Amino acid sequence: MKGTKPDHFVLTKSESRKDVLSQEKLPPLFDSPTTWKNWPGRLHKLFAVIIVVIPVMSVYGFMTTELQTKTLVLSIITYFLTGLGITAGYHRLWAHRSYRATLALRIMLAIGGGAAFQGTIDWWARDHRSHHRWTDTDKDPYSAQRGFFYSHVGWLVIYRGRGKTGFADIADLKADKVVAFQRRFYPYLAIGFGFVLPTLIAGLWGDYRGGFFYASVIRVCFVHHVTFCVNSLAHFLGECTYDDHHTPRDHWITALVTLGEGYHNFHHQFPQDYRNAIVYYQYDPTKWLIKLLEFLGLAYDLKTFPTNEINKGRVQMQEKQVADMKRTLKFGIPIHDLPIYTWDEYQKKVFSEGKKWILIEGVLYDLEGFYHPGGSGYISRSLGKDMTSSFNGGVYDHSNGARNLLTMMRVGVLLNGMQVMSESQIEDEVIELSLDPKLKSH
Repeated sequence: MKGTKPDHFVLTKSESRKDVLSQEKLPPLFDSPTTWKNWPGRLHKLFAVIIVVIPVMSVYGFMTTELQTKTLVLSIITYFLTGLGITAGYHRLWAHRSYRATLALRIMLAIGGGAAFQGTIDWWARDHRSHHRWTDTDKDPYSAQRGFFYSHVGWLVIYRGRGKTGFADIADLKADKVVAFQRRFYPYLAIGFGFVLPTLIAGLWGDYRGGFFYASVIRVCFVHHVTFCVNSLAHFLGECTYDDHHTPRDHWITALVTLGEGYHNFHHQFPQDYRNAIVYYQYDPTKWLIKLLEFLGLAYDLKTFPTNEINKGRVQMQEKQVADMKRTLKFGIPIHDLPIYTWDEYQKKVFSEGKKWILIEGVLYDLEGFYHPGGSGYISRSLGKDMTSSFNGGVYDHSNGARNLLTMMRVGVLLNGMQVMSESQIEDEVIELSLDPKLKSH
């Protein structure tokens, strides 16, 4: 039936998009007020020390230690190795199972992620799965609804107690022997590969101090906050390309800062996709690494979400944006709100009261103050007449710009629609309106 949507556009309630999540204020972090007596018990002391001491040591080392070129190169290499250990390992491999890896690769990623000094795989992945399961709610461990600072580092230093973070199943991680090995020997792996090894490597060219501060402490600090930006910046900066129910955003700046984790809106919609960026020019070195590892035979079963479904999300958001833009535009008085005139009343308005009205498809338009680009003759010859056929190709097939302008000129509608005209009357009208003397001579 004309005007109805095709069946494939008709969705059930469960298939339809969810509305934007209510931005209601979350309940307090604690069930009772924080006082001078109980606040020390509400700090996660180990994390608080790490979050404070690492940056302080970084500033001190930067101010007091000369940076040698070889040490700078080492620092950059360790930054990528440990940062990718988090993004390709902790995040996309273990937290989301977006691809599978050989034993050798899993061991390397476990060591690289451990050297980033961000906790064990199972602890990190468990909180991240909870974040996806309970995004923007009180059970989200680093809910953006509590502000930028909280989602960045506040959630680490504040200890809310057991049961506050939403449940996330990590049975698969508990059964992973590499995860179990890393958990058992984590302190040795984190300190050994995160601090001792870079320091010893820099010592090969006599720069133990630079190796410790630049390739270890400052690098750890930098990777920490790069990762934390995925929890904070990626929920505040950018656009909702595929979904606006939750706070994740897509932005190239966040991607640049986080080794490709900045297309966060895409990631929250399609978390098992091994990619964060799907357009060739978008920065996602983690995706490139995983693809290279597949070529080398170290990674396999790379998961991607169906392109058709990805494009559905993009188009649906574009439709919402277009609808929002349309609400800011003026389209004139709605036709159903216009006054109704008879043909005689229309003629009286033009020829007795001097109104510059014309009729097109049953709607009356006021051309007062309008200058026709073809000359004033076109307007003067049109007043008081039905110009439907002339407007739509009889004289000139008007542009969409002209048609949009018409909507702002509505003044009424004609009772019973347009004037009934014979074919000879239409031909006479076209000849009369024409400025071509040859046509008029026939």
